[in-house]
Amino acid sequence: MTAFLADENFNNQIVRGIFRRRTDVDIVRVQDIGLSGVDDPSVLEWAAQNGRIVLTHDVATMITFAYERIEANLPMPGLFEVSRRVSVGIAIEEIIFIFDYSFEDEWEGQVRFLPLS
Repeated sequence: MTAFLADENFNNQIVRGIFRRRTDVDIVRVQDIGLSGVDDPSVLEWAAQNGRIVLTHDVATMITFAYERIEANLPMPGLFEVSRRVSVGIAIEEIIFIFDYSFEDEWEGQVRFLPLS
């Protein structure tokens, strides 16, 4: 089953919208697990240890650290960079789609940008 970790600056309107539509989507926020203020490599490490795909808006640094994990052959369950230009509604739809139709470990070692199309 697909599980997500929303990084610290991820739009909470998106997270709340997902939960309003679907209570079964497995998503936690960095703030909920005591990782507020930690660096990106630590967030990615926690996500890897817990099999969670990272949701982020941070194209500047998070993506770089994700690629470093991939190059070092470290586990990286996936990272989705959600553009801040994407409407909240589209972001919600895309994340729910990924949740519903992804295979286990399908996104391992991948960095993707939403929307997918």
